[in-house]
Amino acid sequence: MTSRRTVIAAAAAGLAAGMTTPGAAQARDRAGVGSGAAAPGEAGPTGRGRPTREGFGSLPDGTRVDRWTLARGGTRLRVLSYGGIVQSLEIPDRHGRAANVSLGFADLASYTEHSPFFGALIGRFGNRIARGRFTLDGRTYQLPLNDGENSLHGGDRGFDKRVWDVEPFTRGGDAGLTLTRVSPDGEMGYPGELTVRVDYILTSRGDFRIVYEATTDAPTVVNLTNHTYFNLGGEGTGTIMDHELWLDASRITPVDATLIPTGKLLPVAGTPFDFRRAKPIGRDIREAHEQVLYGRGIDHNYVLDKGITTRPRHAMTVTDPRSGRTMRIATTEPGVQLYTGNFLDATYAGTSGRVYRQGDGFCLETQHFPDSPNQPTFPSTVLRPGETYRSETVHSFSAR
Repeated sequence: MTSRRTVIAAAAAGLAAGMTTPGAAQARDRAGVGSGAAAPGEAGPTGRGRPTREGFGSLPDGTRVDRWTLARGGTRLRVLSYGGIVQSLEIPDRHGRAANVSLGFADLASYTEHSPFFGALIGRFGNRIARGRFTLDGRTYQLPLNDGENSLHGGDRGFDKRVWDVEPFTRGGDAGLTLTRVSPDGEMGYPGELTVRVDYILTSRGDFRIVYEATTDAPTVVNLTNHTYFNLGGEGTGTIMDHELWLDASRITPVDATLIPTGKLLPVAGTPFDFRRAKPIGRDIREAHEQVLYGRGIDHNYVLDKGITTRPRHAMTVTDPRSGRTMRIATTEPGVQLYTGNFLDATYAGTSGRVYRQGDGFCLETQHFPDSPNQPTFPSTVLRPGETYRSETVHSFSAR
C-alpha cells in the first residue's frame, strides 16, 4: 500500500504442508548461493553460524543502529535494529546465483530521511485508519494524520522509526533475531502500554518466518505487518510486472478516492484484481477500472479465502520467469495488501545504486483489514488485557 506522497508496502510468508500452487511446479531442492564470500566471522548462506552484528551508523541523538546478518539454507537476511527493517534478502536463482530481492538503501540516512517504509516493521496499526480516528469502549482516540486526511502505518513515528532491542538466537538448525520494545500508553495517540515481540527466523531450509506477539495493559487496537518490497529478479533490475502471481482470494475490500475501505466486499471475478489463476502482475493493470484509478495500480486489501487460521496456510505464490525464483507465502492473517509499486518515481537510489521506478517492486503485506476499528463487519483488531496478539507469516523460496 502507499501514501499519495510516499510509497509503501510489505510482505511475509509461510508454507502449509502438502499444498501446491496451481499451475506452478515447485522445485524443493535448494540451490547453493553462488556469489559473495562470507564476511569475517559470518557464516555463509548454507552454514550454521550464529547471527552476526555490525554497526550501521547512528541517529542524530547518538543512538547506535546495528545491522544483523542471518544465513541458512541458501538464504541470507540482513536486518536493522532501526525499524526492524529487512535491509537485504539474498536468494539463489535457477543457476544458483544469489541476488538481493528486497528493495532498500545502503545507508541509514536514506532510511531516516525519505524511506517509503522499505522493509520496515509496521505498527501499531498497519494500513490506514480513516481521519486518524476510532472509538473504543465509548472513548474516541485521535491519531496523527500522515496520509492526507488519514493515518497510515501507525502514524508519522510508528514502529518503523523506532530502534528495537535485538537478541540473536539459534534453535536446532534455525537462526533468528528477537526484536522487542514497549510502546507507551498514548504513543501516536494509541491507548494502552503495548509490549511487542517479533521473531525473524531463517529455518534450516532457508524459509523466512516472522512471528508477531503483543500484550497490552488497556484495551487497544493492533495490526502488525512487515513492509518489504520484493523484486525476485533482483532489486534494481527493473519491472516486476512480468512476475506471475497466484493469490487465493475471491474478494477485495474496495476503497474510496482516499484509499479507505467502503465497508463492502467486491468479487474479483471479471476485474483486474483476479489472480485466482496465476498471471503476470501487470497483465490487466492498465484497465480503466475505478479501483485501479484510485490506487494508480493495485494498492488493495485482498480477503483471503482461507480466513483467519491458527497456523500459517499457503495463500499466494509469486514467480519471476527470468530467474526462476519463486516465493510461496503462508500466513495466519485473513488479508493481504497487494501493492504494485505505483508511487516509485525515481526519487530513490537503492542498494545497487540504481533508481527505483514505478512497478520496480511489489509488496504483499499480510494483515487484518484496513480501517478495521471503524468497520464493524471486518474482523476485529481489538486487543484487551489478558489476551495475546499473535500472527505468523513465512516466505518459502525455491528456483524452478
